[in-house]
Amino acid sequence: MNLQAYQLKKEMQLQQQPQYRNLCQVCIQPQFSCYCSHIKPFDAKINFVVLIHPIEMRRRIATGRMSHLTLKGSYLIMGQNYSDNKDVNQLIDDPEYHSVILYPGLKSKNLTPLSTKERAENFPTNKKLRVFVIDGTWATARKMVRLSQNLHQLPRVGFSPPGPSNFRVRKQPHAGCYSTIEAIHHMIELVGPTQGFDPKSREHDKLLNVFDAMVERQLEFIRISEENPAPNKYRRENKKSA
Repeated sequence: MNLQAYQLKKEMQLQQQPQYRNLCQVCIQPQFSCYCSHIKPFDAKINFVVLIHPIEMRRRIATGRMSHLTLKGSYLIMGQNYSDNKDVNQLIDDPEYHSVILYPGLKSKNLTPLSTKERAENFPTNKKLRVFVIDGTWATARKMVRLSQNLHQLPRVGFSPPGPSNFRVRKQPHAGCYSTIEAIHHMIELVGPTQGFDPKSREHDKLLNVFDAMVERQLEFIRISEENPAPNKYRRENKKSA
């Protein structure tokens, strides 16, 4: 085989290889569904630390990552058992911050029925507030909290969801289950005034704006695919009997 024939064969082999979509290096979405243009970072006056499960980290639709990109000064840390995670332990031990974990359950302080003054009484006035948030499925989130001994020392806070989740492209266990980004948004709504953030500014709605844009885009893709189903390229035609 001469050089020209070899190069031609090589080129044909490359063309026949599967073509993968280029992903945005920021939001990890394909270029045609990149939501970076909707990200408008803002300062919530609350420091959020998103602890994201490895499975969730690999998902393209990960609202923990979306929250991190929108919240100035926030952290996104991947793991399952954070007991010996140096970054997490340093954040917990930081003397300038009072750390809590946003996690539902009977052991959590429900902030919803409290007044602004009563909510403020749960946080020291001489420290900034740091909120740890678990990002994973309900099963993986429970396991992450159970395994992470350093998180057990943190006061738990929660709230009563004011309405159903808008995460219509992923099935939730029940209507009261919020995505990570929705939970953070409502936490800011409730606690922001105790930390110098004015919810009336609606700056925190930048979280929901990018979230809603992503949801609507995904719903549009689903609608188009249902209206124009692609043929199954791997299905073999039934052989006709002789």
